Amino acid sequence: MAYSQRLQDHAKLLGRDVRVAIVGAGQMGRGFGGQISRMPGLALSLVVDIDADRIKSLFNDIGIKDVVISTDPKTLIDAMSAGKAAGTTTSEFIAELPFDVVVEATGVPDIGARVTYSCLLAKKDVAVLNVEMDVTIGPLLHKTAQLGGAVYTVCHGDEPVEAKVLVDFARDLQFEIVAAGKGKNNPFEPLSTPDTVKDRAIAKQMNPKMLCSFTDGSKTMIEMAALANTTGLELSKRGMYGPQATVKTLQNIFSLQADGGVLDRPGVVDYCMGDVAPGVFVIVRTDAAYINHEMSYLGMGSGPYFALYRPYHLASVEAPLSVARAVLDRESSLYAPHLQAEVCTMAKKDMNPGDVIDGIGGYTVRGYSDLAKDAKRDNLVPIGLIQGAVVQKAIKVGDLVTYDQVQLNESSLIVQLRKMQDNLGLTYATS
Repeated sequence: MAYSQRLQDHAKLLGRDVRVAIVGAGQMGRGFGGQISRMPGLALSLVVDIDADRIKSLFNDIGIKDVVISTDPKTLIDAMSAGKAAGTTTSEFIAELPFDVVVEATGVPDIGARVTYSCLLAKKDVAVLNVEMDVTIGPLLHKTAQLGGAVYTVCHGDEPVEAKVLVDFARDLQFEIVAAGKGKNNPFEPLSTPDTVKDRAIAKQMNPKMLCSFTDGSKTMIEMAALANTTGLELSKRGMYGPQATVKTLQNIFSLQADGGVLDRPGVVDYCMGDVAPGVFVIVRTDAAYINHEMSYLGMGSGPYFALYRPYHLASVEAPLSVARAVLDRESSLYAPHLQAEVCTMAKKDMNPGDVIDGIGGYTVRGYSDLAKDAKRDNLVPIGLIQGAVVQKAIKVGDLVTYDQVQLNESSLIVQLRKMQDNLGLTYATS
């Protein structure tokens, strides 16, 4: 049965719609909220954002004018319990509020960590549009959810989940996974900043920091690390290959080097430039002669490599499917039991002792993916921990930042949680 009908049946049993809270009313949160309101059985009950006008705008999008906005927990609890729309400009006490699922949509690792961890400790389900956080402390969050009987999930709509769906499909059919990944439709601008992309961001109605995280390559590195972490596939290499490819040439480009492709081994994650974007793909092969014949007969190419391809991802529009899955099936769309890949920190500029580093999509650093074992060996700092770090030793543009070059912001919760994850042995696979 479709989720749409099951959500309505669930609401009847519950005696009310499932209450959904959203933290972050920017582009992703606003799209998510608009879609939630169109799904019977789900109700947008609470919006959290530092800007009250954004809270009002989101509710206004879905035709709700009467919103109780307060920083008093009791006022919000009373409003939500009475079925009224509520908003607040602080996330300090969010775990105390009477919602069923919280959607973390800020894209800021430390904020995401505070919201997600506190809500999981309160045994509330959490769905995130914050892959930046997940590639840093995802294993700890997943374990915390398990211990509390809650669900922690990265949402549908972003490339990692949609590529994982293809990987699961191929594995169920007993294909060998040669490669999995996504398309990117414009070249990287590694040294771009919010200032260099400002005009384009305004034209696209985007936050310049968000657009900068796309143009400098951070977002692609983060997404592909998340895909590696959830599937157990390895990153192809530090930074990945990122070759040019088209939908028609995918299976040729992502074949083994011995067969004319770019890969030195099967079972990897990578991305490509070209018309594959905004889609995701999996390259498969099989040792069964007749299955090869059938695949060719079905128009999948001549083999031995075949491309499974989804030509789109719908971002926040399809993200609510993960909320439905969590509520109804108690399942996560994407989680990482441990890290196969890290997203390390690469300098965008020369920095000297005393300089303070900003975060993802900013002026000083960009994300650069690596095999987790190599990042650990080389003492590289995950970019999810870097915001607010103070430079201790000179760093040159293009350098991968190491722990001995910076003093991390120890008051940051995500820094503290990463240490906990490391100490518990959750970060890396033990075998």
